[in-house]
Amino acid sequence: MDRLCILAEDDGPEALPPTGMALEDPNGLLAAGGSLRPDWLLAAYRRGIFPWFASGQPILWWSPDPRAILLPAEFRCARSLDKRLRRGDFELRVDAAFGEVVRACATVPRRDPGTWITRSMTAAYEALHALGHAHSVESWQDGELVGGLYGVCLGGVFFGESMFSRRSDASKAALAGLVELSREHHIELIDCQMQNPHLESLGSRLVPRRTFEGLLERWCREEGSRWPVGNPIAISGRVVQNPRG
Repeated sequence: MDRLCILAEDDGPEALPPTGMALEDPNGLLAAGGSLRPDWLLAAYRRGIFPWFASGQPILWWSPDPRAILLPAEFRCARSLDKRLRRGDFELRVDAAFGEVVRACATVPRRDPGTWITRSMTAAYEALHALGHAHSVESWQDGELVGGLYGVCLGGVFFGESMFSRRSDASKAALAGLVELSREHHIELIDCQMQNPHLESLGSRLVPRRTFEGLLERWCREEGSRWPVGNPIAISGRVVQNPRG
């Protein structure tokens, strides 16, 4: 394919083309346009497609090949981070400040101009959160939010979107919390989208797109998600309350 598929806002999410039609350069760019409505986002994630675009651009949809993933069993927790978690340097919470996490991620400096977490993206993921599909894991110190991550959980897959850190190790602590939660509640796969040295150091690896989509077939078929709702959650030996309960 040498031309980008253009989608209309009033199309349904079934208009997203097959992932095999994604461009090689830039890697994984699949389509432009469409909508950030929940039905679009949920249908896209189930097929391994995610939105990523800068301010002033149309909605751009991506399915890179290869794909960065993290299996919870392969997470590498540095000894220094493990020590900090064990002595309680961070209080880890779940879904306590979802909107704050998204907005904090939007302020993280990036090499590309503008921010990809636009106001429309923020609103879209807050809508998914209200529906019980998008979630955050947060690191707190002395009552202050100092780091965290957010993403979408469908079936046994957590599709990671972004993370931020205001203190050393704060985002790593949140990821360690997500990994513990995943192990406890049988979330089998954490999608990291695009590889970078930071994620690689924590245990993420690249797999071919076809392999990734096979994992989605295996773990993302069921309705709803395995994200715990309505019960206390243990992270790093500490119990946190899930506000959605």
